[in-house]
Amino acid sequence: MITLGKVTMKDWLTTCFGLGRLPIAPGTWGSLPPVVLYQVLGYLYPAAGPWAMAALIILFSWICVRFSPAVIAATGNSDPGRIVADETAGQALTMLVITLLRPLNICNTAVLGFALFRLFDITKPWPIRKLEKLPLGWGILADDLAAGAFAALIAALCIRWLPAWFG
Repeated sequence: MITLGKVTMKDWLTTCFGLGRLPIAPGTWGSLPPVVLYQVLGYLYPAAGPWAMAALIILFSWICVRFSPAVIAATGNSDPGRIVADETAGQALTMLVITLLRPLNICNTAVLGFALFRLFDITKPWPIRKLEKLPLGWGILADDLAAGAFAALIAALCIRWLPAWFG
């Protein structure tokens, strides 16, 4: 197994390159890379946005499902807060839908997508909460993908109905 000091590669990947190890709000930090990438690509190369978000969803979903069981075993916690690959994948799902809508105001839509995802990820309304019960990395991932889908739906409605702010 590859180690980086005392940190294993599995831990490094599931923490989204260490963001999940930050002491305050690790899930929020883990949600930021897709939002930042959305903004950078939105201004510099918008056509790459959907592809980049899809790649993040696939990559971090795989990382979460594949490596979370080892981190769970190492920590003894069924959902260690430092695993944020699920937040990265869920936020990327929200940003994927937003990139496909091609809003003109990239900054406002980034803030909207970020805030909605965090709202659903933290509050975990009924269908999202049920998904946490799936075994191992699947439960960790599924609730965040559902939160991303809920956030994407609400963001799409906001972009459609409030074009002056997001259009």
